[in-house]
Amino acid sequence: MGSPESPLLTDALEERARRVLEACRARGVRLALAEASAGGLLAACLTDIPGASAVVERGLVPYSNEAKTELLGVPVELMRAHGAVSAEVARALAEGALARSHADLALAETGIAGPGGGSADKPVGLVFLALASRQAPTLCERHVLSGNRREIRLATALRGLEVLLSRLTLG
Repeated sequence: MGSPESPLLTDALEERARRVLEACRARGVRLALAEASAGGLLAACLTDIPGASAVVERGLVPYSNEAKTELLGVPVELMRAHGAVSAEVARALAEGALARSHADLALAETGIAGPGGGSADKPVGLVFLALASRQAPTLCERHVLSGNRREIRLATALRGLEVLLSRLTLG
């Protein structure tokens, strides 16, 4: 992956965002996003493209644990048991976004972008992406991404778009 200013990365994000929007439009799919660590980068990538309002139903940035609970219904006990950066919380974020929207798919992410906040069990760069659908079980991926804070956040957005594209093109 290139530097944070890399045109390749910017081009990759834009290209995937366009493909996600096209696939959603072709299938009549609307999206909800819950971005706990990328801070709205996925929503920004998608809504930078004209016509995104036909696809992006809503985007939330539940950055604090309180917001995760208040906006998306993530149980405090779940975060205490597994931590805010966990597969369990990513799934709960995605399912909460789906339940509280008119979307057909909800993508959620939670992670540690750094430079601090990591541990041996949960290093900087750890990201969980979850995709909830009204027609299929929620899927969750775990990644450990490298780079500085900006690069980790950009890589999270890129992988999120790839997860959406994979679901939309493979069914």
